[in-house]
Amino acid sequence: MSDAWLIVGLGNPGPQYERTRHNIGQLVVDELARRRGQGFRSHKANARVAEAWLRPGGPKLVLAKLNTFMNVSGGPVAGLVQFYGIPPERVVVVHDELDIPFDAVRLKIGGGHGGHNGVRDVAKALGTPDFPRVRVGIGRPPGRQDPADWVLQQFPASTREELALAVSDAADAVERLVDEGLLAAQQVHHAPRP
Repeated sequence: MSDAWLIVGLGNPGPQYERTRHNIGQLVVDELARRRGQGFRSHKANARVAEAWLRPGGPKLVLAKLNTFMNVSGGPVAGLVQFYGIPPERVVVVHDELDIPFDAVRLKIGGGHGGHNGVRDVAKALGTPDFPRVRVGIGRPPGRQDPADWVLQQFPASTREELALAVSDAADAVERLVDEGLLAAQQVHHAPRP
């Protein structure tokens, strides 16, 4: 059993999806890799991975972006779990969340999938919903807009600063979760911003 952590940023593959709301999990994993000066390489589990350490002498991080569409995220996650020997309690899934206001970050372990098909598929593939989640708020669509359309839209240019802050906060939340545990991370990231 490995003491590494698998950090999965959910999203859809391809340049047309890169900066969409549904891909904010991948933006967070990109930020974690950038902080460590690491690039992604192809992995046989149908994913791109970057291996790094939280800090010198700290836990190993396997940062992953999947090559599959959101609704079938489970297969590659299960493949990475098997390859690296990482238990579900060390698989952190970073994903967008409609029911959290834009740029807020919330953490939890287990529970339902809240209609998020990527989370649903990961739970099914792992055989348990009991894995840590870093949920990055994207807010609900205005008016009667279909949420399925909303999540596939790119973030407007006017939100560039807020998006950068949300991605940075979520990356901080992942690091704190791995380093200090869920409760410590929740105490910081669930508190109102000053």
